[in-house]
Amino acid sequence: MPGLALMLRRCRPAVAAVVLAVTVSGCGGEEDFSLPDWDAPGQNARVGDIMIRYAHVAEPRDEPWQRGDDVPAYLWLYNKGEQDDRLLDAESPNAVTVDVVGSDGKTLPDGVEVPENDLVELEQGKPHLVLRDVRETVRGGDFMKLTLRFEDAGTVTFDIQAQLPVYDESPATAR
Repeated sequence: MPGLALMLRRCRPAVAAVVLAVTVSGCGGEEDFSLPDWDAPGQNARVGDIMIRYAHVAEPRDEPWQRGDDVPAYLWLYNKGEQDDRLLDAESPNAVTVDVVGSDGKTLPDGVEVPENDLVELEQGKPHLVLRDVRETVRGGDFMKLTLRFEDAGTVTFDIQAQLPVYDESPATAR
């Protein structure tokens, strides 16, 4: 079967290309959370192996957040690393303090665990951040600095924007 051997030799480059493509793509169906490739609403950042996505301050439905209000902030954390990490705390010059809170609103003194190769959604009804006693009025579209401190990944500071969460499907109030 000299024809079969010749055909197999000719197919080697194509087979190698397919194997390489499957290996590079991961073949596991995981989402790629690369900064330029993943188009999430809200602000995006990265520190160490932690990808920060969809970071935003919730905008109230009826009026801007007022000075002295406690303002929720939401974000997703994806740990691309091979070991667990932990969001220890956060701060902002726009608030007296920033607390990491549980779904019940109580402060989590040990922060939030971010397991290896896992996505942690800090959202309404789940653990999230609360900017306590904001120092100025916050309107939809306003930006403010937020600093996150992780146990292993380190610290990152970036701007977050006040906006209506995209998952809020409640009808607009008539004016």
